[in-house]
Amino acid sequence: MPIDGQPVTGFRSPDSNALWIRDHSDMLRGGKYILEDVKSAVQCFVDAQAANGRIYDFVTTHPLRSTGAQENWETWVRVPVESDVEYRLLKASYLAWQASSDDEWMLQLLPSLEQAALYSMRSPLRWDESNQLIKRPYTIDTWDFDLGSNRPAGLNFQIDEHTTWGIMHGDNSGFFEALMMLGTMFKVSGQFRKAARCRNLAHEIQERANELLYNGSYYTHFYKLSSLDLNGFDESRQLSLSNPMAINRGMATHEMARSILSEYQKRRETSGAFAEWFSIDPAFPSHFFGEEVIPAGSYCNGGIMPLVGGELAKAALEHGMEDYGLSILEQYRDMIAVSSESYLWYYPDGSAPTKEDSTSPDIIPTDGWGSSAMLYAFVEGLCGIEDIDNGFGKVRCSPRWMAAGEDEANIELTYPASGLTFGYQYTHDAENNVIHLAFDTASTEMVARILLPEGASSTAVFWDGREVTSVIEDVASKAYVHVEGEIQSRAEIDVYYAR
Repeated sequence: MPIDGQPVTGFRSPDSNALWIRDHSDMLRGGKYILEDVKSAVQCFVDAQAANGRIYDFVTTHPLRSTGAQENWETWVRVPVESDVEYRLLKASYLAWQASSDDEWMLQLLPSLEQAALYSMRSPLRWDESNQLIKRPYTIDTWDFDLGSNRPAGLNFQIDEHTTWGIMHGDNSGFFEALMMLGTMFKVSGQFRKAARCRNLAHEIQERANELLYNGSYYTHFYKLSSLDLNGFDESRQLSLSNPMAINRGMATHEMARSILSEYQKRRETSGAFAEWFSIDPAFPSHFFGEEVIPAGSYCNGGIMPLVGGELAKAALEHGMEDYGLSILEQYRDMIAVSSESYLWYYPDGSAPTKEDSTSPDIIPTDGWGSSAMLYAFVEGLCGIEDIDNGFGKVRCSPRWMAAGEDEANIELTYPASGLTFGYQYTHDAENNVIHLAFDTASTEMVARILLPEGASSTAVFWDGREVTSVIEDVASKAYVHVEGEIQSRAEIDVYYAR
């Protein structure tokens, strides 16, 4: 897309031909292994930033069909009810820096990223002073239209005298993650006080949000700051899509994560839906948002979303529920093998939306948001490769092929933006009780966490032929051998175990 005379490359929304920083930032978790140009989309949003730090939601050079426009102007839009845009930019910037390994570019971005974070905490439209948390109008989770009384027909995107204000957990888990990422970038740039300040703020938000918004089983959908008559509808049971995101963003503790995942498993058995990847469950009554095109069980109002499934799979694989995570990846794999399509959402019976019943005439059957979430779960959850710095300079490697019953795997990841790679060959010799890993990468600090067979205990670990000290991590009764070290291009680890 040409923006301000320059070509900009990014991932489009699955139901809009605009470039939304929200969708792009999540898609980049998988897209960083595909794109050579990871920086231009981030740069164009930074260049368009307002003086107070505010960021636009999206940009397009296509006519906005909803307005009846014909002109292909360059159009920038901020949806007034949204409070997640700034932290989405921070995340996209971090991921682009990871893949490009361009420290100089990242350093130039930092003042803008800091201003975006400050805007989230200073704007009276985004920050609740009494609870010291991000606030927003009453939307369905992170979506961009709100619920309010005395609304005319149609979706509402504007803040006005009818706005019902409150706190949505997803805004705060997203801001928590973004502050941690910003802290890492400050640390790499040598700004250690700002790095510490970001981390401290993140943990303060984590503590306040978990205290206020977690109901003992999962995060309450929306904590209202003003009253709203819902005509008897019980919203207390609503489980919304940002719950598994809170796990993967790091705001939920391990115990909270397992409780949230268990709740999804329960609803998988009782909902009657083909998958438990709900945008929200139970859905709002069809007429609540003044638009019949969003009935209960569709789109963000109870539709089944692969983007939620990917988040669930990643969270389950990380928190000792490997079988559950694998079942989701297998279900999605089978779905796309049959249809060669992946939509943003499905009806509970498994049918895909059509252009006629979709919220947008621009819907496409190649949903990058959901497919990238599934790829993210596969790469970081099952293959177990997490870049925890940039350019694979520091990697947490937790291969979980044992849970999948796979005795051999050959994995190679590349960032096309920098050409940097990380890969390994995995072999499990069940007859001799040994797991062998051969790594091929640039210079890397590695934390290896290797899943053992059920009921097994490690007897010895060798790194390049030398026996090394290791510890056993217990993750929900699953044993991982933990060992750390540096790799200079190649390394081999052998884990011997006894049953």
